Amino acid sequence: MRLNYQGLQDKQAWEKAGVTLPKYDWKKICDTTEKNPVWIHFGAGNIFRGFIAGLQGRLLDAGFTDKGIIAAETFDYEIIDKIYNPHDSMTLMVSLKPDGSTDKAIIASIVRGVKADVDNAPEWERLQKIFTSPSLQMISYTITEKGYALKDMNGELLKVVQSDIAAGPGKPHHAMSITASLLHSRFKAGAFPVAVVSMDNCSHNGEKLRASVLEIANEWEKRGFVDKKFLSWISDESKVSFPWSMIDKITPRPADSVKNELISLGVEEMEPVITSRHTYIAPFVNAEVPQYLVIEDRFPNGRPALEKAGVYMTDRDTVNKTERMKVTTCLNPLHTALAVYGCLLGYEKIADEMKDSELKTLVERVGYQEGLPVVTNPGILDPRAFIDEVITQRLPNPFMPDTPQRIATDTSQKIPVRFGETLKSYQADPKLSPESLTAIPLALAGWLRYLLGVDDSGKEMQVSPDPMLSELQAALKTAKLGAPDSADGVLDPILANKNLFGVSLKEIGLAEKVEAIFKELLAGPGAVRKTLKKYLS
Repeated sequence: MRLNYQGLQDKQAWEKAGVTLPKYDWKKICDTTEKNPVWIHFGAGNIFRGFIAGLQGRLLDAGFTDKGIIAAETFDYEIIDKIYNPHDSMTLMVSLKPDGSTDKAIIASIVRGVKADVDNAPEWERLQKIFTSPSLQMISYTITEKGYALKDMNGELLKVVQSDIAAGPGKPHHAMSITASLLHSRFKAGAFPVAVVSMDNCSHNGEKLRASVLEIANEWEKRGFVDKKFLSWISDESKVSFPWSMIDKITPRPADSVKNELISLGVEEMEPVITSRHTYIAPFVNAEVPQYLVIEDRFPNGRPALEKAGVYMTDRDTVNKTERMKVTTCLNPLHTALAVYGCLLGYEKIADEMKDSELKTLVERVGYQEGLPVVTNPGILDPRAFIDEVITQRLPNPFMPDTPQRIATDTSQKIPVRFGETLKSYQADPKLSPESLTAIPLALAGWLRYLLGVDDSGKEMQVSPDPMLSELQAALKTAKLGAPDSADGVLDPILANKNLFGVSLKEIGLAEKVEAIFKELLAGPGAVRKTLKKYLS
């Protein structure tokens, strides 16, 4: 069995292997979409293939649409060559259940993968044609938060952005410049309305996307590349909207166990590939079953009936509250706490950590005891039920190949939101006190201990990439395992840094507690486990 249009004609073989097939005809969908495209998505990776494209597949199955999605890739063109083209842009989606069983289905709602490469004339012409089509309703993104950034850590424009600004809309290379350029083409073709929708897992994603696109457009206007009418059009959200969204589904890297299962069933060419840009990707996507997508319902040119596929279509305030609930209380803080302590204790799977009584207690206290008192209730999802699902189903799923090492990446960028917002809420509520917290300070101290790059047995440990890693490790260099007093005074500037924690831990009265825990974690080999037992027993 081969994953492509021709291979899907052997329906009996796929059904015998327990794979659900699409009810629609991919070729017919391609024809109707090419003539009148409605949706193009930037970011051709797993969260798109396994979740977002699956939503459109549901609508196609139910007859709510006859159009598919066009996928565009701005970062790694090899994904199109090695994953999309050989398989007619189809994905074999494998849903991993906590009981060890899997659901398998073909997602065939993607009609084409396009390289968003201005230096590739045929591909760029395709994009121009799509963007100038009056039928286009939605441009969406999963390019990670970094994809929207125009500046470096020092606040200077990235070199690629500087070049794009100097060259004008004819030669864009950064994702935001590409977007601005293609929107300029749409404006010139008739100024047709459209929604530009970030679906990335970051706070106020629509705001970030809009700000970056407008900054590029403004710089071009200053240099005479575009006129003020274009700026007025792109700034008018009744014409070009930038809805906010909240997305939640874990789609980790392809698992060998899943690959082997598919091969044993007779599915050919399931080997993952590693591109020259270090993307690890396979013709299949493995992911957890729970998934959430909440989108602000502002689409000036119409939209797919996403609510019929399980998407919450709502207002901006509800999107913001849902995102805040997940990121600051009910999921992300739990993930970060597990990540840093999992690395220190030698774990390589999040699910295995949930069998550890201390770590399970830690995340329960972070979520239920310290998070829920200040949770933002969005109304469409119940916060306690959400945490229940996270702790009882999602984190303990042994078939989710997610690692603490992956989640520990870029922790310095996550801490201010994942914990800082809760700290601010405790500070602002006269009935609550930050000094009453224990699990959150334990998590923060654990992160600082993790940065030393030495595990709980005293062995050197790889620390995940982080833009502030070198700076933080330099600040902590005098703190040594086995010498708690070596930390005296070391943490003062770190704990007072509002950029790191969202607040100054000194000002809210938590610095002494975090420092005390940190010193306990430094006592020697085994001190991490001993400290966890002390505070969580």
